Amino acid sequence: MPRQTTAEIDAEIVDRAAALFARHDVSRTSLQQIADSVGYTKAGLLHHFPSKQAIYDAVAVAVSDLTAGLVSSVEEMSRGAERDRAVVTSLVALSERWPGISEFTTVLANDGRATQPELEQAGLAVLRAFGEDLESLQDERLIRIAGAASALNTTVLQAIRANLTHEWRGAIVEMTMNALGHPAAPSR
Repeated sequence: MPRQTTAEIDAEIVDRAAALFARHDVSRTSLQQIADSVGYTKAGLLHHFPSKQAIYDAVAVAVSDLTAGLVSSVEEMSRGAERDRAVVTSLVALSERWPGISEFTTVLANDGRATQPELEQAGLAVLRAFGEDLESLQDERLIRIAGAASALNTTVLQAIRANLTHEWRGAIVEMTMNALGHPAAPSR
């Protein structure tokens, strides 16, 4: 197996740390826990990030960058089912690639611990990806997006734990589209 690049190692540290922050909160997550989760010594971890705050900041930047990329990928599309499907498909892929960040954002959405403006902006970016903004958003649409995104993250994380991401991917997309108000076409 080829050696990981520094960027790949840093990405793994960020994703694993995000999962720990989601489960234990930042204040109760130790550098040693993060180091253990990626198989490094504490000194090895500190070679990549100088502090726990630096890791947390990298998590916030990753969340911001990922959501900005999501918005950018669909911003030229018209609002509607096609755009929603593109967003959902991208969110499933992001959640599979970044399970720790997915878990982290789910916890933030559920308990509002977004202590950095970048994290609050990331939540708004997801709304923009769906073609919405808080100024004109209808309550039903907000409820559908929030519920669909939460269900998507939770279900993808379960698929990862069960090692069934490929098998469940289509069903997760269809479940999420249904939650958004786009039921599947009846089978013939």
